[in-house]
Amino acid sequence: MPLEALIKINQLKKTYVIGEETIDALKDVSLSIFKNEYVALMGPSGSGKSTLMNMLGCLDSPSDGEYILNNLSVAKMSDNDLAQVRNKQIGFVFQTFNLLPRASTLENVALPLIYAGFSKIDREARAKEVLESVGLGNRMNHKPNELSGGQRQRVAIARALVNNPAIILADEPTGNLDSKTSVEIMGLFEEIHKKGNTIILVTHEEDIALHAHRIVRLKDGLVESDQPNTNITTYQSRVSSMR
Repeated sequence: MPLEALIKINQLKKTYVIGEETIDALKDVSLSIFKNEYVALMGPSGSGKSTLMNMLGCLDSPSDGEYILNNLSVAKMSDNDLAQVRNKQIGFVFQTFNLLPRASTLENVALPLIYAGFSKIDREARAKEVLESVGLGNRMNHKPNELSGGQRQRVAIARALVNNPAIILADEPTGNLDSKTSVEIMGLFEEIHKKGNTIILVTHEEDIALHAHRIVRLKDGLVESDQPNTNITTYQSRVSSMR
């Protein structure tokens, strides 16, 4: 049987009207992403990759076209319905971490489970489980300002995983990290992918994109190329030697 797409977008368009100017951020994008794929979206500023990320993450709605996420048609959903889809289907990892400064590591990770209606006991148990999985079992009571940049990003990754989402959407996840820490964080993403998670990585950095198994390049609101990363095994071996 043919594989069923986890994400399927067809002729997606996004137009912004700013004053008298009309900007076609996405012109006609069609794309399928399957379960347990590891995909990088690449492109320079103005290519449409951030707009596409917002569409995929249900942070914005397209002007036209179809978007099916895990068998749900989300293109025309209301803002409230989109919020529910985001909380259940998508785990976000951002460049700036987006952690609550006064909350502990455990509280930050458990936050999505509050909106999902979990009890406090279940929230804490699940949050502890994912923090252990990202190597932060001994940092559960620390505040974000007591953690390194790499540790804060691990907290953000744990928070993204806590709801068992259909996809992990990572937006420039190493943008605020040094080279050594970036390699460690990308190694963590590879471990998460090996456990069966679907990962979509948004980046403008070639060396970060090379961690993915498939690279989609955008230019001027269109898909310029969509190819498997044939160098993944060689690249992973080289990166492993740097850790």
